[in-house]
Amino acid sequence: MEEDAGYYAYILECADGTLYSGWTTNPSRRLEQHNQGKGAKYTRSRLPVQLRAMWRYDTQTEAMRHEWKLKKMSRAQKLCLIRQASIAEGFVSE
Repeated sequence: MEEDAGYYAYILECADGTLYSGWTTNPSRRLEQHNQGKGAKYTRSRLPVQLRAMWRYDTQTEAMRHEWKLKKMSRAQKLCLIRQASIAEGFVSE
C-alpha cells in the first residue's frame, strides 16, 4: 500500500461482511491496529478486516468530513463507492 503524508478516509470490510469507515494519518498502521484488536470497538469482534477503499486529503477536516458522509451512507452506496475507487485509483482489493 503506497502512502504519502496526508489524511485518509477509508472503508474496511470486516470478516462478517459488514463495512466500517474511519479516518487516519497512516493507513498501514491503522489497518494493523484494527487487525490486532486495538482499533475501533466495532471491528474488534469482526476480525480480520481488509482495506477496501481509501481517499487522501490535505487536511484532517476534509478526511473527517468524508468519514462522516461515509458513516451516513447505506451499504449499497458504500459498495458502489468501493467499486468506483477501485477503478479510478487502480486500488485492487482481494
